[in-house]
Amino acid sequence: MKAVLRRGKQALRDTFGFLRLMETRNKAVLGWTAVGLRRRENAEVRRLAATLGSRPPALVVTVIPTFRRPDGLRRAVDTALAQTVADHVVIVVDDGAGLPELPADPRLIAVSLEQNTAVAGVVRNVGIRLTSSRYVAFLDDDNEWEPDHLAVALAALQAPGGPDAVYTALRRIRPDGSDMDVLSVPFDRRHAAEEGFLDTNAVVARRTRALRFSRLRRPPQVVPREDWELVFRYSRSRTVVHLPVPTVRYLVNPESYWSTWVD
Repeated sequence: MKAVLRRGKQALRDTFGFLRLMETRNKAVLGWTAVGLRRRENAEVRRLAATLGSRPPALVVTVIPTFRRPDGLRRAVDTALAQTVADHVVIVVDDGAGLPELPADPRLIAVSLEQNTAVAGVVRNVGIRLTSSRYVAFLDDDNEWEPDHLAVALAALQAPGGPDAVYTALRRIRPDGSDMDVLSVPFDRRHAAEEGFLDTNAVVARRTRALRFSRLRRPPQVVPREDWELVFRYSRSRTVVHLPVPTVRYLVNPESYWSTWVD
């Protein structure tokens, strides 16, 4: 009987992919956690929209979620504001811990949630929903971009017949500042169903109703993460392309607020 079950599990994995099966399980087991979080997200968007009033439109908006990382946040913001693309707005969304002093730049919007959610998807969704743009990019508060990150992405997205989303290569950096490697994996949906190589720090996507993160409360041991779920779901009916240019400096951080990493 055990051998039959093992063969059955392997057949499911071969057909659907490990991560897709795990996400189906996550929705069944953790789906209830998204109900209250969706209500909280909606309430925060209403509150903050009323406080902010009109926001500057832009070709591309960068969403930066943050929580108790003032130094990393300032570095991330600096690299976002240093992009060579001028038609660009940055929104920082603090997950209820309070914001440090940030640059006085008209392209920068910074808001705080009333209470900590500890759900990266909700924090990012607030940033998406508070802004208006054709394209959306994502940067975490412990990572950095090269100055041409958005230019590289937009050149592909705006080309005739261009894709709906792109992701660039990640230059992974150890905590001591040394280079670890470059992660550059061409997009293949079947491969993505099995292996988690998708990370939103490298993603720039066309704004659609599908560009919303999962609101499931995912403990650190739960796989896949919000990054994978977003890109995999978005690619169901949209074209996603990898650009093998390392434009992201990605900190492999063992104390990451959002994820755990293995070197």
